[in-house]
Amino acid sequence: MTETTETPRLRWTRGRPGETLDVNRPVVKAIGRMIKAGEREEIRRLLRTWHPRDIVELLVQLPLKRARKLFLVLPAGPAAKVIAGLNNDFRGALLEDATIERLAEILDGRDAEDVVQVLTELPDEVQERLIPYLREADAIRELKAYQEDSAGSIMTRKLVAVPPDWSVGQVVAEVRRRADWIKKLSAVYVVDADRKLLGYLKLRDLLLRPSDIPVEQVMRTDLVAVSSDMDQEEVVRVTTENDLITVPVVDAEGRLLGRITADELQRVVRDEAEEDVRLLSGVSPDARADDPVLGIVKNRLPWLLAGLVGALVSGSVINAYEAQIAAAAILASFIPIVMSMAGNAGIQAATVAIQGLAAGTLWIGDLPWRLVKEMLAALLNGSIAALILAAIVFVAGPLVGVADPLRLALTAGVALTLVTLLAVTMGAAVPLILHHFRIDPAMATGIFITTGNDIIAVLVFFLVASLLYL
Repeated sequence: MTETTETPRLRWTRGRPGETLDVNRPVVKAIGRMIKAGEREEIRRLLRTWHPRDIVELLVQLPLKRARKLFLVLPAGPAAKVIAGLNNDFRGALLEDATIERLAEILDGRDAEDVVQVLTELPDEVQERLIPYLREADAIRELKAYQEDSAGSIMTRKLVAVPPDWSVGQVVAEVRRRADWIKKLSAVYVVDADRKLLGYLKLRDLLLRPSDIPVEQVMRTDLVAVSSDMDQEEVVRVTTENDLITVPVVDAEGRLLGRITADELQRVVRDEAEEDVRLLSGVSPDARADDPVLGIVKNRLPWLLAGLVGALVSGSVINAYEAQIAAAAILASFIPIVMSMAGNAGIQAATVAIQGLAAGTLWIGDLPWRLVKEMLAALLNGSIAALILAAIVFVAGPLVGVADPLRLALTAGVALTLVTLLAVTMGAAVPLILHHFRIDPAMATGIFITTGNDIIAVLVFFLVASLLYL
């Protein structure tokens, strides 16, 4: 079942998230022609009745230049809702052509937390010029003062906090009074005169308790709070471990500053996952799909050069065994096999370790047992793959004129088993070690483990070949 937004001329058919419906393609083309023709008022009239989500889907399907032009003609109200519905990368790309006056028109009157989220996608000089135009300028500066990616930077100050001597009835009245402002509420916090967090009330407490009973008699004290300087990844881990959908944020003295909502926690999980995927792929976390050519070079070249250095080291190892290759040229055909096996096995182990660290199910004390388990699994996997490779070599060797196929099969099997074992050990251990030293473990996989395992694979293979085959 789909929903539609209708206008006298065009309509948008809404499907599942991320789905591109054929029925919308003529709409995209028609609006693209209107943008090219400069029919600003016609576009305004057309989109005024559209749902913001439909406008977001339209923007994503337009070429970036036309999407920017369309955004510039949207009324301020719909434009602000559209901005809230975009992911960070597309939001930053869309706002590049906006003037300070246009940005102020869109953001003025919005909550400070929402404005700060948008500001992070803008250059620092644009932020400094824009903030004085906004009514929430002081609150925005206060939020921006928190360290990036900390609990303080992602919290909202929209909450209900009451003193312990209030009655349940008074709390209910306060919740009703603030309902439109807060929108989503899962807990009411109890604070003293200095705003130190004492406890909290769930909504069920307000529904089931007598209205005249004091809050201090029914409040819950099993508090889980996070400090304002805690990293957002750690916040997600705390909420996951304690099965929380929202968590209060306090300062060093325990005073309540704000709360982190379920929506914000989901955004953090999504953003951190996207960042890890980029790191795993050897791409800078700051890279965006709309980066110019020089931007792409800047974000990717360092990682490529790191890989080049690793490849040069691997090449030098191979060159050191030039005599062995000359004596038995068949050995060269096994180099890509052992390198591929090492890379794949190492990445698998590292990815599982990184996911475990992100979920809070792994820690440095877990390293010995985890290494033993990974090594046993690697020994089994490597042995199975080695037996298959050895069988292929033994059967196919005589057909291609290989001398002593049995010894070659033994060499290939032993080398592949050892390479797999070492690659998995490195892939499992390195992320945990880097995490212990407060280095993002995702950085270990893209270049470090892949390149390191290539070097180890070549070295081990030729050592084994020197001992068993030559």
